[in-house]
Amino acid sequence: MNGIVTVMKKEFARFFGDKRMLLMTLAPAVLIYVVYSFMGTAMQDMFAPDEYHTPIVYTINAPDEMQALFTDVGMEVREADQAQLENLQAQVTDRNIDLVAIFPDNFMADIMVFDPQTATGPAPNIEIFFNSADMNSQNAFRITLGVLDIFEAALSNRFDINRDLAAGGDLATAEEISATIIASLMPMLLVLFMFSGVQGLAPESIAGEKERGTLATLLVTPLGRSELAAGKIISLAVLSFISGLATVIATILALPNLMGGADMVDVAIYSITDYVMLAIVILATILFFVAIVSIISAFAKTVKESSMAVMPMMVIVMVVGVTGMFGTVAEHPAMYLIPIYNAVQAMNGIFSLNYSVTNIVITAVSNLVYAIIGGIVLTRMFNSEKVMFSK
Repeated sequence: MNGIVTVMKKEFARFFGDKRMLLMTLAPAVLIYVVYSFMGTAMQDMFAPDEYHTPIVYTINAPDEMQALFTDVGMEVREADQAQLENLQAQVTDRNIDLVAIFPDNFMADIMVFDPQTATGPAPNIEIFFNSADMNSQNAFRITLGVLDIFEAALSNRFDINRDLAAGGDLATAEEISATIIASLMPMLLVLFMFSGVQGLAPESIAGEKERGTLATLLVTPLGRSELAAGKIISLAVLSFISGLATVIATILALPNLMGGADMVDVAIYSITDYVMLAIVILATILFFVAIVSIISAFAKTVKESSMAVMPMMVIVMVVGVTGMFGTVAEHPAMYLIPIYNAVQAMNGIFSLNYSVTNIVITAVSNLVYAIIGGIVLTRMFNSEKVMFSK
């Protein structure tokens, strides 16, 4: 244990003593919060209509009943004739007006006598022209469809659907909706953040010391190779956990801004137990990541070579992380023996408030076992002069 503690102290001193490394490790958390918050605000501004804009709608042959309905929903309605259609379409394209609605001649008379059961021809058709690239025009189109649906229902209202239900019969709670949204994003983001943290630290600790010759000095000391491997893995896991924790906190804080506000995503729905489970999964997964990246780095001669060799692993993490967006949580315990995938599924279950403690334990224990196996492999690599002293 003394040797392991000595190696850990050395790694911590190197990390916390280097202000640039400390800044580069924690800076992504700040950057993520700023970028995600800015993206959320920008996306809301980009894809939302101007709340102060009054939709301008031109109608051709619209009956008085329709004119009144359009006015009642806050639209500015202007009448036109068929000869102006081409000019009006150009104005919609240029975003000077929002929408043009063309009603057929004798519209009211035709719809009153039209019977879909006996009709030999098509129903009266309303043509609507709008600009989908303009959010205000899109909004006017949605309002117009709503008005026409209401008008059509009023003509032949044989039955209603969920008339007296304020939420339309949706039995999902606000907590469940928030959990579903968060679970679709966070597992993928977390595994990427965790691996990125390990990728930024492990190559410098293994390949970097090998490149500078300091690792060779450690290998000729009385320090046991297993102690060196264990000290490296544990210290790197702790440092990666700190880096990942800062990033996770920043992401959770920025998520409401990214998704459109606290009304849509509430991060306060999780209990202390949920966060403890999440921390266990993250720490065990980071230990696995550190062991794998350390082994890859031990084969490399330089930090640059190590970073390049780790890139395929990053691709695997990204691909597996995407599976967390599918919304289903694996139930069979055997699925939680698969490294990386088990972490994604465990976090998916935690964030969706639908997890099994047994599967969380299997994930943590299996990843810990894989990390121990990785530590044994790294120890043997430290014992190999061919690996450690190759030029």
